[in-house]
Amino acid sequence: MKALIAHPFLVGRSLAPFGRERPDSAGEKPPAEAAVDAGPTMTWEDCADNMYKADHPDQDFQSMNPVRLDSFDVFVSIVRCGGFRAAALERGVSSSTLSQTMSTLENALGIRLLNRTTRSIAPTEAGQRLLERLAPALSDIRHAIAEIDELRDSPSGTLRINAPAPAVDHLLCPLAFDFMDRFRDVNLEIISDAAVIDIVEQGFDAGVRFGKQLAQDMIAVPLGPALKYAIVASPDYIERRGMPRVPQDLVNHDCIKRRFPGGTLVTWRFADGNDEIDVTPTGRLTVSSVHNELQAALAGRGIAHVFDDYAKPHIRTGRLSELLADWSPTLPHWFLYYPNRRLPSAAMRAFLDFMKGYNWPSGT
Repeated sequence: MKALIAHPFLVGRSLAPFGRERPDSAGEKPPAEAAVDAGPTMTWEDCADNMYKADHPDQDFQSMNPVRLDSFDVFVSIVRCGGFRAAALERGVSSSTLSQTMSTLENALGIRLLNRTTRSIAPTEAGQRLLERLAPALSDIRHAIAEIDELRDSPSGTLRINAPAPAVDHLLCPLAFDFMDRFRDVNLEIISDAAVIDIVEQGFDAGVRFGKQLAQDMIAVPLGPALKYAIVASPDYIERRGMPRVPQDLVNHDCIKRRFPGGTLVTWRFADGNDEIDVTPTGRLTVSSVHNELQAALAGRGIAHVFDDYAKPHIRTGRLSELLADWSPTLPHWFLYYPNRRLPSAAMRAFLDFMKGYNWPSGT
């Protein structure tokens, strides 16, 4: 096991760097962070040879070409990202590098793993079977590295967090900036995404969603203060079209509609005491981004329904006016969630502790 820890496949404390070019010079030393008392250093070919022989003692390994272990993680990344270009951008390498890695892996295994067309890629039957076995194995490796990281004086590694844009804009970004000042050995990758995904399958350490969108096998921690929507329009629009007095008046206005990644339109919800009123907005303009919805409201194109954190700066300057403020309900918190199947890494625990004691800026 000690030799595997020292192997270049396990140098990083996350799998993000896999697929990058390794040094061609046999004399070049690995990064300083990989310096572990691990005994003799193994080559990629030796490691693949030993792992295969351990599982197949009755077979002659000389009949199979050596397999670079980082190639398996490249394969998983390509399938997860949906193509070579997206996987290359995520890993910081060229598409041609990943294509060559996959060709080498398929040649070594003697079987095609991906069906490629000019527009898409998909795993073959053999590729799908391999993918199902690799995902838990690579997860075990990540957690083994995280356990080793416990021996360090300070947390390190990379945390990947998936969250909708509003949570990123107003909560995660200010939190992450201050966290990185405190923990300089931890890298953060924050992906804005409103779709409901399997964060484990997609390679994320944590995600941010509303409570009702969380899977049952997740641990959830409230993130930031309670939320509130604001209904806003520009003074110019209000002068032209008038001001709605109750939510039902919105049917006579141009509402700026927003569509979720899954295709459904955002429903506007209002509260009257203990009663809730849902309004399906009507209007000529539909967008997919809250930033575009706000931009349209500022341009006088209609009434927008956005988190009040987006609207407050423009309300203060007079560029937007809030409508139906007495009907605006208080929403639940965002929740940061992570799998409960294993103990979180040292970096993840540091992030959780930092988040729990964080003093959120005024206005959030």
